[in-house]
Amino acid sequence: MRLILARQGITLQKLTPEGQNLVNDLSNRYNISADAVIHMIVAVNNGGGTMAQFSSPELGGSGQWMRGGMTMVGDMFNNGLKNTVNNLCGEISNALPNIQIFPIAPAGTRASNQWWPTSLNLGVPFSSGGQNNVRYAVFPNRLAVELNGEVTVYDTLDNNIGGVSQQQGGDSSLTFSSQYGTISVSTLPVVYGSNKVPPAPQNNFAQNSNNAFVNPEPAAQTFSETKAPSGLNARSTNEIMEIIAKLASLRDAGALSDNEYNSKKIELLGRI
Repeated sequence: MRLILARQGITLQKLTPEGQNLVNDLSNRYNISADAVIHMIVAVNNGGGTMAQFSSPELGGSGQWMRGGMTMVGDMFNNGLKNTVNNLCGEISNALPNIQIFPIAPAGTRASNQWWPTSLNLGVPFSSGGQNNVRYAVFPNRLAVELNGEVTVYDTLDNNIGGVSQQQGGDSSLTFSSQYGTISVSTLPVVYGSNKVPPAPQNNFAQNSNNAFVNPEPAAQTFSETKAPSGLNARSTNEIMEIIAKLASLRDAGALSDNEYNSKKIELLGRI
């Protein structure tokens, strides 16, 4: 059996004998096609075995599943379908650690659980996950993101990344949570691949290559005072702290977004 899953951008080779038995068993007991079972296996696997985002006509279209939590299907009032999805995903989740369903794909390939580039010697990720057409893995000082089949690796600077999320709407902008708040992935330096992540929407500022927010029209520079003088001393350090306080006031007043404030704060603190 060979299945091409366009949504995940993954080509899966033949099932192992154990994987074929599992698929046949689940297909017969849940009265759905083998392709639908494989689709759900991929979805649960992409969610680390604890969650799944799927789109299967046989299972009510688009839906979500979380282990021990909520189950959502297109037909939201169909409790029987919810139970089917919950039980199916639960069985798949239990089987994934114990059964080699598909032949092991070489590390560094898109079909592998280790899809990030092996040439960078990133090691073992602290955490990883995925949703929709995005997968991510967090390493020491590095963040690997696969978006629509394209892998980009970022320098995480001094951020302690707690998770990556994809905004829903007109674009596919990604953000991550750190000790500085919620920050756009596109503000991080790229160390591998081409940056395929659209920047998060900004309100009144454009972003330069140093992640410093500046007014798009230099003649109307709003924050010209944020430029730190050369040869920092105690006075200039105090000035920077005053500027950060002013930026916080603008954020609280709604003139700056959290992303804009956090990025500018990081830049200013780096000058001290």
